[in-house]
Amino acid sequence: MGVVFAKTDKGRNEITDRAGGLHPRMRRILIMVDGKRTVDELRDFAAADDLTHSLGELEEKGYIEAVKVRDKQGGETPVEGDLPSITAFRDLGATPDPAELEKARHFMINTLRTFCGQYTYMTLMSAINSAAGHAELRGLYPDWYRHVIESRQGRRRAEELRARLLEVI
Repeated sequence: MGVVFAKTDKGRNEITDRAGGLHPRMRRILIMVDGKRTVDELRDFAAADDLTHSLGELEEKGYIEAVKVRDKQGGETPVEGDLPSITAFRDLGATPDPAELEKARHFMINTLRTFCGQYTYMTLMSAINSAAGHAELRGLYPDWYRHVIESRQGRRRAEELRARLLEVI
């Protein structure tokens, strides 16, 4: 199954006017969104290692929208209503699992150490370590992600790391 995105009016205006101040990489991805290719097909053309995150940002900022879902046999179903954002957190349920919170903490700290350095971003690591719950940890997610993709190796593995963290956070 693959989601197909199309540009919104805001996205088409951004292509012609450049009023939104998008980063050149985000602009290239916006240009490639055509309402015909699925996310996996875009991945073949895009040189972005963090394509899913970039598409999620474009969607959240209103430049693109999901228009249809294509199944493996090629059948297409129009999107009715809103799909959850591709960068959205999962539902936690009534009582979040403390073990998953601990896994998320360790994962975030270990990836920062691996991709950014042992003593880099110590303030963020300290905040992650002292986060009282999932909500607080989720608030630190954008900083964690930004710092990880600043490194070359982190950028290459961004989608895998993001997906693994979103399973437990």
